[in-house]
Amino acid sequence: MRNPLSDKVVAIQPSGIRKFFDIVNEMKDAISLGVGEPDFDTPWRIREEGIYSLEKGRTFYTSNAGLKELREEICTYLKRKYDLNYHMNQILVTVGGSEAIDIGLRAMINPGEEVIIPQPSYVSYLPCAILADAKPVIINLKEENQFRLTAGELRDAITDKTKVLILPFPNNPTGAIMDREDLEEIAKVIIEKDIFVISDEIYSELTYQGKHVSIASIPGMAERTIVINGFSKAFAMTGWRLGYAAGPEAIIKQMVKIHQFAIMCAPTNSQFAAVEALKNCDEEVEKMVEAYNQRRRFLLNAFKEMGLDCFEPYGAFYVFPSIKKFGMTSDEFATRLLNEEKVAVVPGTAFGDCGEGFLRISYAYSIDNLKIAIERLAAFVKRLETVN
Repeated sequence: MRNPLSDKVVAIQPSGIRKFFDIVNEMKDAISLGVGEPDFDTPWRIREEGIYSLEKGRTFYTSNAGLKELREEICTYLKRKYDLNYHMNQILVTVGGSEAIDIGLRAMINPGEEVIIPQPSYVSYLPCAILADAKPVIINLKEENQFRLTAGELRDAITDKTKVLILPFPNNPTGAIMDREDLEEIAKVIIEKDIFVISDEIYSELTYQGKHVSIASIPGMAERTIVINGFSKAFAMTGWRLGYAAGPEAIIKQMVKIHQFAIMCAPTNSQFAAVEALKNCDEEVEKMVEAYNQRRRFLLNAFKEMGLDCFEPYGAFYVFPSIKKFGMTSDEFATRLLNEEKVAVVPGTAFGDCGEGFLRISYAYSIDNLKIAIERLAAFVKRLETVN
């Protein structure tokens, strides 16, 4: 019998995040700091609207692009929060931000065109580029630059085949952000070289130094940028599976076509609930951001006390400490920490080869769990230092 599988798909490696998550599920008394999922319940008024939509029998398909009311509210939200100007036909509601990344690349890429992916970054970018028949070009971000993308690094990576830059800020896994000045320098290169941007801004609400700036707000960039955002992180709506893309109508139209054939539409009750989230949940989001910031400061102080090097991240809900001084690979360190102390973290290499020597630790967990996990991590580090 002939091989039923696609060589391209078989060659894609499984997510490095799930490996440790699956082990933790089978380990008694283990604490996982590995998955980027808020520990908060979805705010009540959002849940209430979801329940109400079911009670009212709103279980029909919506339009392929999404509920009119939701797309209009997304336009209002993006203007209010980030000074971005869109109309309803420039918005596509998707099944999470990950679907938007996937179909955005498929709508824009011809076989063999290059997609620039700064790493460390979210695990889906590379396989989505490959599935779109793009040639991925990796930029290894540097700790000395606080894992920000520089204009020089971007310019050096661009060739005559470059089509799209994926811009992953605020960043998963590092927590790095890009200031307006950083983005203005990047925008100059993008416009000069005539390329496009998929800007993943799913963590835009979770910033702890100033206000998030979207590259689409930089003059000349709105017509070159697909903004990806969603509800999972800021509104603690991971299981509702809802995201969106905003961008030039010509690109969004083709994304809607792919979405139409592959998905039909995003979950209807989730869309009704999301309207409520955007309209009336600023206060709940602010409270969650305040709690994340408290946890962020707690972890940074704990690392300092145990002598673990870590640059200060100002976005998302991750820290990216260095474990290079222990002479172990990230995978070895994470595996031993899990086996010896029952604490799960993610090796930095899950997010690209340049993540070697680092760990991703999520603080999307209660402060009580973080305290227990840090005590165990401190004991592990002390043993390593004693041996060395």
